[in-house]
Amino acid sequence: MASVLYQSIETLSRDKGIEPGIVVGAVEDAIALATRKYYKTQENMRAEMDKETGEIRAYVFKTVVEGPEQVEDEINQMTLEAARELAPEVEVGGELRFYKDTSPLGRIAAQMAKQVIFQKVREAERDTVFLEYNHRAGEVLNATVKRLEPMDVIFDLGKAEARMPKREQSRLEQFAVGERVRVVLLRVDRAAKGPQVIVSRAAPALVQNLFQSEVPEIYDGTVSIRAIAREAGERTKIAVMSRDKDVDPVGACVGMKGMRVQSIIRELRGEKIDIIEFSEEITTFAEKALQPAKVSRVSIVDLADKQIEVIVDDTQLSLAIGKKGQNVRLAAKLLGWKIDIKSEEEKRQEVEQQMHAMGGGPTTPVEQITELGESILEKLIAAGITTVEELADMTPEQLEEIPGIGEKTLEKISVAVRHYFGQYEEGEERPAVVVDPTHVDEAAMNGAPGEHPTVETAEEPAAKGSEAAEGSMAKSPEEILAADAGAVGKVREVRHVSAEEISEAEEAASESDAFTDADAREEKIELDNDAVDTLVDESQDVSDEGIDTDGHDRG
Repeated sequence: MASVLYQSIETLSRDKGIEPGIVVGAVEDAIALATRKYYKTQENMRAEMDKETGEIRAYVFKTVVEGPEQVEDEINQMTLEAARELAPEVEVGGELRFYKDTSPLGRIAAQMAKQVIFQKVREAERDTVFLEYNHRAGEVLNATVKRLEPMDVIFDLGKAEARMPKREQSRLEQFAVGERVRVVLLRVDRAAKGPQVIVSRAAPALVQNLFQSEVPEIYDGTVSIRAIAREAGERTKIAVMSRDKDVDPVGACVGMKGMRVQSIIRELRGEKIDIIEFSEEITTFAEKALQPAKVSRVSIVDLADKQIEVIVDDTQLSLAIGKKGQNVRLAAKLLGWKIDIKSEEEKRQEVEQQMHAMGGGPTTPVEQITELGESILEKLIAAGITTVEELADMTPEQLEEIPGIGEKTLEKISVAVRHYFGQYEEGEERPAVVVDPTHVDEAAMNGAPGEHPTVETAEEPAAKGSEAAEGSMAKSPEEILAADAGAVGKVREVRHVSAEEISEAEEAASESDAFTDADAREEKIELDNDAVDTLVDESQDVSDEGIDTDGHDRG
């Protein structure tokens, strides 16, 4: 029958979850140390406990060497000759033990032995805890709330205590001492005070375990959980897939009238859960992952870096992003891809910029807008506006910031730009288009195939001199001056007509009926005196010299 001491050791071993042999070894080491301290010796000392009687004996052990020259420690070694005098059968390398009386040990020795026993037991307990939980990371355990600390919650796992830091807690949860909850084992840390078991209620593995407990289809493998993204206390997205085409994975997880998912939500203290059907096609999966937002289209930007672009309607952008970016952040975690989300308007502007860049940018000089005077052109060029495209893209506010540009100049610039691109408002007159009868042959007048009358406008550059001015109008300068000599007193410059207007005039001339009647042909090419007056009023200076009334340069 085991002694009372050994029975106590067994009870302690069961409470601490360690082997009885470890406790017995701790008691023997403690008695040996106390005996050495009592006798004040450096001899190797060991102790042995008798399980039947509970008696503990201490012994001094000495190692046998061959001769005196091999003796290095006279206290713990002895020669073979001296050893055989005590034990004839001993050999070199053997040990002889000598009994040490432990009866004189007093209170001080007993206290020292107690401290050694406690230390050995604690070390054994720590090793047992580490070996018990170190390989169970990610496992869901049942725990009881033991105490509440300012930042942490301490749980009792049965064999050990576990700590749940603040970052591993859900903001929706409050605990009471003695409450039983399920926690996820994260890791076991080796610390100076012993191994610390760290648990969590914020890990996605908790949600997975709850679904396995509540949904039989997940437990038996018919429905599998492919991915989980969670922000504890806020929202969880879970992607499920069915191995049986007749089983709806989302419906199985939701349950009849939502009973299954509601029980999980109650366990998580009201945390929102989105259940999504998994898809191998990443674009389809992305559309479902961003629910409840409606996605217009999804495109893969970079397959190597796993980056996709999602386009949503302008009204769906805020819903797709979610509160503080939560929806798109969880979707990215669920997919394992980077998500660049844009509205339709943002995408349209981006495409326009790309097309603009591919086109090589603005190339038309601003001087091509001949309706603007030299002074306005100088102001625009001084402000860095050198192309027509730059001028067209500027807002009225930006133009007003240019020195010397007022409201009237701004309106003039707007009209000139519109005219340059061939845009006219209702009631606005286009430049006159006339036909030079000297360049219209009979075949063109009669509508011969492939022949078109030469079309010239009243806006040819005056730089060509009076000759160009004569060719730019249906009548010669002498005829114009005869019609209204005073109106053409100082013709300075004739402005350009855009290429689009010339083309329109050529098409109109080619498509019109052939002029068979001489009177109709004369009426077609006649330039009204009022139109000439308007042309003279709108023209700008060509040179300070001007043109004499007889059509020749005064120089």
